[in-house]
Amino acid sequence: MNILGTMKRFPAGVMVIPLLTGCLINTFFPHLLEIGGFTTGLFKKGVPTLIGLFLFCSGATIDVKMAGATIKKGVILTLLKFLIGFGMGIMLNRFFGEAGILGLAPLAVIGAVTNSNGVIYATLAGEYGDETDVGATSILALNDGPFFTMIALGAAGMGSFPITDIVASIIPMVIGFIIGNLDHEWRKTLATGMVLLPPFNGFALGAGMNFKNILNAGISGVALGLITVFATGVLTFVIYSLIRRKADPMGAAIGTTAGVATTTPLVVAEADPSFQPQVETAIAQTAAAVVITAVLCPLLVSVVAKISKKWNEKYLKESSRVDNLDLELNNEVVEDGI
Repeated sequence: MNILGTMKRFPAGVMVIPLLTGCLINTFFPHLLEIGGFTTGLFKKGVPTLIGLFLFCSGATIDVKMAGATIKKGVILTLLKFLIGFGMGIMLNRFFGEAGILGLAPLAVIGAVTNSNGVIYATLAGEYGDETDVGATSILALNDGPFFTMIALGAAGMGSFPITDIVASIIPMVIGFIIGNLDHEWRKTLATGMVLLPPFNGFALGAGMNFKNILNAGISGVALGLITVFATGVLTFVIYSLIRRKADPMGAAIGTTAGVATTTPLVVAEADPSFQPQVETAIAQTAAAVVITAVLCPLLVSVVAKISKKWNEKYLKESSRVDNLDLELNNEVVEDGI
């Protein structure tokens, strides 16, 4: 029975299917996972530990010795992803307050929009980019987890986060980064955690949710997914292409929401309890956005890749024609001078 293979056939299935399974058990058999001991510790109350371990493994995959082009691309894409999500959150809070619009609160929007799916990006980079684009995945890993979300909410005045809580949210990643760069064998070992941990993260998150709330968040979750794809997919493609001075489809490849983003609302609420009423709905909306973006973003990238190829070929022809014209003019000037 190929359970894992079946899960991988669905967008973000390795994270989302366990999440829905945990939610199903919690909805109809709420006491099943509360028998105590290791069972409850792992499947019900292990979310903070599992998230911390995931961030630790994520940090270990970041290579400080990457080439300049790789770092430049990763930094630009990470900043664009953050700034767009941050800007949307500020505007949403300013015009609609904490209640948001269409059931979407700033917590869900910032948490989902600023976090990209590294696996999908790396896959698309392998198909439509080059080795420097693939390497940028390590820099994009910095947006995993709640760190940028806390900074955005705090900077916008939407939450109060002690500096210790903000720092604590990234310490596991920093430690993992140090260990991974000191010992490449550790990096290889810890990199497996990026594959191993998402199902456990998903199940534990789902075990704290109820299907009724997920259904209530369905439409808004779809809206969040569409917003993420078009805001950080289409918009980033345009801006990134302008920066690169050529049409580059990898700008659209960050138009996703990572499965780990479903953990962000809970971590944020633990640091600032005023967000607690939004947590369950925000997790459900984010889970829906994970699926929507996983389906639509690759389709978007395939379209813009074809457009980019035509634009770049046209640009090269025009540039070549201009260069030839300049060469002819220079030759005429030389001949006239002779």
